[in-house]
Amino acid sequence: MTMTETTGVAEVTDATFAEEVLKADGAVLVEFTADWCPPCRALAPVLREVAAQEAGRTRVVQLDVDANPRTATAYGVLSVPRMLVFRDGEPVRSMVGTRSKRRLLQELEEARTS
Repeated sequence: MTMTETTGVAEVTDATFAEEVLKADGAVLVEFTADWCPPCRALAPVLREVAAQEAGRTRVVQLDVDANPRTATAYGVLSVPRMLVFRDGEPVRSMVGTRSKRRLLQELEEARTS
């Protein structure tokens, strides 16, 4: 798993998704993103802050939909940015579009406790 230059958030791929997300203990926030997506770039600093603040509670990773179409297709990702929260390998919440750090943290908390 590598850290991306733009977000400082770990990157997963089709090859590593099962190990890094589906087999992970606890909550994982996956951002489905693309280099050409301006809203994705706008969300990058929010994700970086959330990843730092949630360290130990929620892992934050991203997946480039262009480079990893298999996983994007498997989860029905038709627009980016799309975020899925996985808990113990199961998707429990879906969010589309940018959002504030406050709203994202609230949605994460709801996903962890629902």
